[in-house]
Amino acid sequence: MASKGSSMSFSRKSYRLTSDTEKSRVTGIVHEKLLNDYLHRIFSSPEHAPAAAASRKPLNFQNLPEHLDQLLHVEDEDEESQGQVEGRLGPSTVVLDHTGGFEGLLLVDDDLLGVIGHSNFGTIRSTTCVYKGKWVYEVLISSQGLMQIGWCTINCRFNQEEGVGDTHNSYAYDGNRVRKWNVTTTNYGKAWAAGDIVSCLIDLDDGTLSFCLNGVSLGTAFENLSRGLGMAYFPAISLSFKESVAFNFGSRPLRYPVAGYRPLQDPPRADLVRAQKLLGCFRAVLSVELDPVEGRLVEKDSSEWQLQGQPTVLLTLAHIFHRFAPLLRKVYLVEAVLVSFLRGVVEAGSPAQAQAVVRQVLDLLWLFMEDYEVQDCLKQLMMSLLRLYRFSPIVPDLGLQIHYLRLTIAILRHEKSRKFLLSNVLFDVLRSVVFFYIKSPLRVEEAGLQELIPTTWWPHRSSREGKDSKDVKDETAEERVRRRAYERGCQRLKKRIEVVEELQVQILKLLLNNKDDNGGEASRYIFLTKFRKFLQENASGRGNMPVLCPPEYMVCFLHRLISALRYYWDEYKASNPRASFSEEAYIPPQVFYNGKVDYFDLQRLGGLLSHLRKTLKDDLASKANILIDPLELQAATMDDLDEDEEPAPPAAQVPRTAAVSLMTPRRPLSTSEKVKVRTLSAEQRIREDIEGSHWNEGLLLGRPPEEPEQPLTENSLLEVLDGAVMMYNLSVHQQLGKMVGVSDDVNEYAIALRDTEDKLRRCPKRRKDIIAELTKSQKVFSEKLDHLSRRLAWVHATVYSQEKMLDIYWLLRVCLRTIEHGDRTGSLFAFMPEFYLSVAINSYSALKNYFGPVHSMEELPGYEETLTRLAAILAKHFADTRIVGTDIRDSLMQALASYVCYPHSLRAVERIPEEQRVAMVRSLLAPYEQRPWAQTNWILVRLWRGCGFGYRYTRLPHLLKTKPEDANLPSLQKPCPSTLLQQHMAELLREGPDVAPSFLNSVLNQLNWAFSEFIGMIQEIQQAAERLERNFVDSRQLKVCATCFDLSVSLLRVLEMTITLVPEIFLDWARPTSEMLLRRLAQLLNQVLNRVTAERNLFDRVVTLRLPGLESVDHYPILVAVTGILVRLLVHGPASGTERATSVLLADPCFQLRSICYLLGQPEPPAPGTALPAPDRKRFSLQSYTDYISAEELAQVEQMLAHLTSASAQAAAASLPTSEEDLCPICYAHPISAVFQPCGHKSCKACINQHLMNNKDCFFCKATIVSVEDWEKTASASTTTSSAA
Repeated sequence: MASKGSSMSFSRKSYRLTSDTEKSRVTGIVHEKLLNDYLHRIFSSPEHAPAAAASRKPLNFQNLPEHLDQLLHVEDEDEESQGQVEGRLGPSTVVLDHTGGFEGLLLVDDDLLGVIGHSNFGTIRSTTCVYKGKWVYEVLISSQGLMQIGWCTINCRFNQEEGVGDTHNSYAYDGNRVRKWNVTTTNYGKAWAAGDIVSCLIDLDDGTLSFCLNGVSLGTAFENLSRGLGMAYFPAISLSFKESVAFNFGSRPLRYPVAGYRPLQDPPRADLVRAQKLLGCFRAVLSVELDPVEGRLVEKDSSEWQLQGQPTVLLTLAHIFHRFAPLLRKVYLVEAVLVSFLRGVVEAGSPAQAQAVVRQVLDLLWLFMEDYEVQDCLKQLMMSLLRLYRFSPIVPDLGLQIHYLRLTIAILRHEKSRKFLLSNVLFDVLRSVVFFYIKSPLRVEEAGLQELIPTTWWPHRSSREGKDSKDVKDETAEERVRRRAYERGCQRLKKRIEVVEELQVQILKLLLNNKDDNGGEASRYIFLTKFRKFLQENASGRGNMPVLCPPEYMVCFLHRLISALRYYWDEYKASNPRASFSEEAYIPPQVFYNGKVDYFDLQRLGGLLSHLRKTLKDDLASKANILIDPLELQAATMDDLDEDEEPAPPAAQVPRTAAVSLMTPRRPLSTSEKVKVRTLSAEQRIREDIEGSHWNEGLLLGRPPEEPEQPLTENSLLEVLDGAVMMYNLSVHQQLGKMVGVSDDVNEYAIALRDTEDKLRRCPKRRKDIIAELTKSQKVFSEKLDHLSRRLAWVHATVYSQEKMLDIYWLLRVCLRTIEHGDRTGSLFAFMPEFYLSVAINSYSALKNYFGPVHSMEELPGYEETLTRLAAILAKHFADTRIVGTDIRDSLMQALASYVCYPHSLRAVERIPEEQRVAMVRSLLAPYEQRPWAQTNWILVRLWRGCGFGYRYTRLPHLLKTKPEDANLPSLQKPCPSTLLQQHMAELLREGPDVAPSFLNSVLNQLNWAFSEFIGMIQEIQQAAERLERNFVDSRQLKVCATCFDLSVSLLRVLEMTITLVPEIFLDWARPTSEMLLRRLAQLLNQVLNRVTAERNLFDRVVTLRLPGLESVDHYPILVAVTGILVRLLVHGPASGTERATSVLLADPCFQLRSICYLLGQPEPPAPGTALPAPDRKRFSLQSYTDYISAEELAQVEQMLAHLTSASAQAAAASLPTSEEDLCPICYAHPISAVFQPCGHKSCKACINQHLMNNKDCFFCKATIVSVEDWEKTASASTTTSSAA
């Protein structure tokens, strides 16, 4: 800067101030008296009373610099910048000691004031210590996890397990566990939350140490601190992995200064005084106007002041900013002076008046300050606002948040300032996202929720369908009054929160403005560049905590972004009738393959992008007019090989040739006219690359023929929408699920309170001790519920409100339309990122599970249609060969399995076109080998549950018998079978000769595997339980064991459904595979029955143990499944089929009639012609489950037992003894009945038929079997005799 001397001239921008007396008469400079009055009015000293006009020294622009020097002189200016203050040792600028004063791995910010834990329990201290006097510093809590904040001496030694407060002469406060620490620990203070500020105070005169939370004292924490020679205390902190804080030692004004305590770092007092005086001068300029015509000064309101180009005013402002500009680059002064001034402007006037003043101030800053000065000032101003907003306490009217947001809006309305901040400040790391977050109060009393919601109420436990288990009409009058009062309080809270949310949306509307392109690129396109980088950091840096946006911030950001996006979308529709409304929004499929939008390393449905470009290049050329450059393919291949290498900095990269060349459909192009499209990074793009121009379609390059020609909306809004979908996938869904925990806590405490009240009613009055304890518990539960119900009201208003639900629902519909349009492109569908399917699945799950019971998905517009469209997508794509990712395929399968569990969604599946339903069932009936078959089997079982034998329960009967009141028991949905889908299944199984055999063989194979695994595991569990030494069975092993049991039951139920729907598959022996399938089925049924029904067997002993994790393992579920199959074969089938099934079952060597008797509680079969005796209550019997098995079903079991008893007796009487040489040499159970050609070896038909399913070689000689012929001993003997003759 130039000298301030009166004889020297200096320049700032285009204004030149000079002492040349000739220039005093420049046109526009007012006459001397008015100028003198004006300058005295502006530059009067506030310390002295204004002198009489006659005694004042005349002021003009020649002597003004000297006057300003006197005005800004600070008396007795103590230059404490040397840092030598009594009681303090160390540098005057206090920061964290990142060179030697730390333990463990920590990440320290560039300003050396912020720190993030990157190890188990890292510790760091400051560079300055104190040994005398009263001192304070503040810690801004960014995360509420495990941290210990306080003071330590230089002799304290820390490690990864012991931090501040765990050693002698170190003292700490821990708001996570609400304790204080000094070797030992005791309760102290309150719980802190993210966004709180902790003040750490040390009084070395009295030897005490205390803490404050958000300016409220928590009381003295420690007394009798060690003092004296060599005893000095450093600020210090220990924090666990990923926890983060920021320190304020005094480099910025303390948010909560404490009288008598001074910050460790001294404020710039002299500069502060000067800045405040200059601010006073500046405010005077804004409140005074010159009237040269009448020669007087006119007092005006600051909001009405206008810069009209008067030289007097311009020169005056130039003198002010000549001294003010260097001061406005300092962090402390910006926050203490400029922010305070602007905040006062916002609080004092209306939004319009505040906006006018802020605009004038910013205009003057840009006019009179150098660009680098105003940029530094704006950066510090915005960072101060971010800190002030983020760490402001929640007050009842949210006044602090509202004022800071209004000030931010006023600043961002200034176009030049907005573009600078957007380019350089707002999206660096976290920053602007902070403005869109409304933190949840951990302490409701401090947030004023008790006054806002005086009456508390809590909803009853809701089902997953989003309905209350207790109907509203069952409420008592008192409950109804409480509920309505609570709802009125919630509405009051919601209205206050909506004011903040609307201000946040206004900020995003300013950032998405695309009409401000007069002085360069419009704000929206700067925003898109920063927004894409923000998404990339959060998508690719999931393990890098400093880069990640916290999920709770992301939720709020998403909702505000959707509001602003839909506003601009519908605004564009209003001026462009051919465009679509936001209700019809989707992402056109060409966005996914034309390379205009960077999806980083996110997985595509068809695999890696480089692989898709190679394999689908012909489809891209024919369907989308896009040609893949061979050089680009080669470069992509090399990139894949070198993907682990460190990438070159962007500045050093040479722009590569395009990945695609376009043959535009608007006009035919010859080879020489083909347009090369450069592959640009987000930072390199300009408006034309996004919106397009002339024949260039921008983001919509390569439109497939299936897509309409008219644009949906502005291309830039499509990219914002794409980013919103990605945000939901990154962390929003997980956070929505996490916040349900508050509602779960309310339910748990409500149950505990209800149980306690029941015990109080039942407790005898004479047991006063018990009554006192129960009353105490009742009070604790009631207070906790009051607190949680108010907090739940806040969560519902900010996360689960009706408006938020509509946002998620809109996002779901966007994804559905996007998937439908992408599907129409055929093979190009593989280019779609996986997260679109994930968001469609997860957003539906969130709407169904997270927003109840206050809001029901059934109330949403177009609910039935949306359910049907999602059902069609799940039905088509769960087996789509274009989708190769294992995780997304599993997600689709699980989503479909969940979909068929609930009546509403199952009806939606039944509403999709018949062709799609049949295709879905056909995919479900594909052989189970070489694919994830378990989920497929669950889907088929759920289509059947409610139709099978004894299969109408909602919770396993034995669980209800053992613990009927246990709310944590696994619960099943009410049965909702689909006869329509069962009909499709039956038609498909009858359709072709290979469908049923291949499907049923795979089911039987998996049943054999699952049950064998289950038996092997319970053997290991039983052996471990019988050992004398204490053993613990691995919980994972128990879980796998229970899963194998559940799989066995579900596979049996699928077999029951198949036999019920298409019995001829097993019983019509005209089919080539029927006999073999029936024999395999009989073999497995006998195996299951023998293992489960044997007296005092392994299964019985494990069931009796009732091990945690094996609750579902019991006789009932598996025996009723087997019984259902047997009843269908032996009772319901035609006479010929029953006879075949009976003969096959009895012919199996494992068959035991005793196992059938076990079903009815009988140890042995009854004598022919006698009635069944009464069942033994100690034994298992189907007759004990009359609530789940009907009388008709029991009669069928009795009929089956009588039939098998009779048939077994007849078979025993008619059977002839068989010599060993006539038995099958493979199974030794059946006589030889088949001979192999050409080798002539023999076995029974069952063995050879089962063997030929997988292998064509002979058992014995390994020759290839050409044919199998029937063989009978007598015929063979006669043939042999004749041959000999």
